[in-house]
Amino acid sequence: MRAADVLKMPLYAAELATGAKSFRDNPLIGSRRLNEAGLHAKRIKLAEQMADARRRRLEHLLPEADREAYARDGFIATRDVLPEAELAALRKEVETTRFDAWDMRQGNAVTRFIPLPPNVLADLPHLKAFVWSKPFQNGLRYVGSTNGDPLVYLHIVMTNPDTKRRADPQTAFHSDTFHQTAKSWFFLYDIDDAEGPFTYIPGSHRLTPERLEWEREQSLSACSDKNTLHARGSFRLAPEELERLNYPEPVRFAVPGNTLVVADTHGFHARATSKRPSVRVGIYGSLRRNPFLPWAGLDPFDLPGIRGRQARLYMAQKDLQFRLKGKASHRYAGKILATDPSKF
Repeated sequence: MRAADVLKMPLYAAELATGAKSFRDNPLIGSRRLNEAGLHAKRIKLAEQMADARRRRLEHLLPEADREAYARDGFIATRDVLPEAELAALRKEVETTRFDAWDMRQGNAVTRFIPLPPNVLADLPHLKAFVWSKPFQNGLRYVGSTNGDPLVYLHIVMTNPDTKRRADPQTAFHSDTFHQTAKSWFFLYDIDDAEGPFTYIPGSHRLTPERLEWEREQSLSACSDKNTLHARGSFRLAPEELERLNYPEPVRFAVPGNTLVVADTHGFHARATSKRPSVRVGIYGSLRRNPFLPWAGLDPFDLPGIRGRQARLYMAQKDLQFRLKGKASHRYAGKILATDPSKF
């Protein structure tokens, strides 16, 4: 262990009580000895118990049928969310407005993130109405077991499998982190099955005995895994391990436009491999908080002046990182139309 790690040990210990997940960056989380003694397994079990307790206090947010769908599958899928006239007006706002956008390239895919803070939504009434609608907000809050303010973006995925770039790493089945966390996509246009739809393994959000043993095994060597994402706590699931974990066949969300999907991305999910160049346009939300908090509310991001601005603040952080280090995962792409080609 490096001398710097010894000095940082109180910080590493404190991170055990948070959502910190990196086996490579925290020598306690990544310790083989501690994980043989059950550290990772105990964090997962406690996080699930805390999420279940918080979610029981948020049952009023969703109808019973949606709560049952989440409990069974780990996701909620709703079609025909908006009346046709409202959908058309929302599409027009998205198609004709120039937004400040940030692009993230991963192999042959570029994901564009367009923050939607209050000053942007002020001039886009249909987009604003959807972002603050109950179906979008309440699904995230219930699945994420947190009555807090989610990150919200316009979300554009541009994939070109015809290039010589490496494959998109998001096409491998993975779990975002060790605890329950929510993501949602409102798909504005039809998703063709050949264009890399969102894919989810039903029931993989729950901690079965098979999943717990698999997690324990991964924790013993994750810190040195050659896959950086795996080593940092977003575990990858090999196709041959599906049967071992007794999981059903994955569900592919090749769905019509006007469909909202809210998923617990602790469960295993992926972007299916795209068979042709494609552009997917949607409204994306994400909600993740400290998994060990006993309360479901009291979210600091809901305070006046911060509410609705998380995404823009995150991109400001990426801009600063690029200025200081010359590189960042997300690069400012300019004030552009949502589906303009990426320059990265």
